[in-house]
Amino acid sequence: MRTCRASAAGRLTVVLATVVVVAAGCGGGPSPRAWAASVCSALTPWRAEISRLTSSTDQQMTAQTTPAQAKENLVRLFDGAERASETARRKVEQAGVPEAEHGAEVSEGFRTSLAKMRDAYGQARDTIDDLGTGQPTAFYDGVRAAVETLNKEYDASALDTTRLSSEELKRAFAEVPECR
Repeated sequence: MRTCRASAAGRLTVVLATVVVVAAGCGGGPSPRAWAASVCSALTPWRAEISRLTSSTDQQMTAQTTPAQAKENLVRLFDGAERASETARRKVEQAGVPEAEHGAEVSEGFRTSLAKMRDAYGQARDTIDDLGTGQPTAFYDGVRAAVETLNKEYDASALDTTRLSSEELKRAFAEVPECR
């Protein structure tokens, strides 16, 4: 058993060393303007989808539907929000790391924020999916609690741009048409 672990650890070390060497040799990421344009292009459809889903969720919370119908609709809505958040996170990741002061930190902040939002939607979906629909009052109380938790997690996942300041990126976000 020991040989197997040592061998696996050795292979992992070689792979990690190769990744570090390849990454170090790549040099430069996108310019601040190109990166900002890519990020805004990723976030614009995400914001629109989240807005649409939020509106639909609000309608579901006030609609006269059965608990089973509400559950099905809410699970589908939160699943859509989770998928939209992951799509946006992947697109931000694909944008790379901008060639700017604190570029890696800013990029990581965007990806982490979107991942936390994705996870919050997934948790809300799972919580509602686990609710029974036999007792309407208990079901709707559970939905309200899930939405309250989602709102808290969503707020906590917001990107704190005050800590991720980069004058180059601020200027890029203000200038590129994709961010307007």
